[in-house]
Amino acid sequence: QVQLVESGGGLVQAGGSLRLSCAASGTIFASDRMGWYRQAPGKQRELVASITLTGRTNYADSVKGRFTISRDVRTVYLQMISLKPEDAAVYYCNLDRGPYNYWGQGTQVTVSS
Repeated sequence: QVQLVESGGGLVQAGGSLRLSCAASGTIFASDRMGWYRQAPGKQRELVASITLTGRTNYADSVKGRFTISRDVRTVYLQMISLKPEDAAVYYCNLDRGPYNYWGQGTQVTVSS
């Protein structure tokens, strides 16, 4: 069983920066992909960025050039700069193991204009 615990959310002004962290406990496999999703009120959860242990990344078009994902074996980070009001959402850490997906409890990011 995998448990994911996020930290680092909060309130920031537009144009500001935040860094999210997610620590995983339990058995981690080299093939596990970790990433971040977000869900704003009234919207579907969407992929923000993901990364493999070998460093292959995938970003949503809306965050390219502003967000950077990185990880080690058990921790995944999301560095967010130039935040916009539309980035405000609950951000969820995800570990993708093929047919199994694990989720953190979510951390709120609020961006004031």
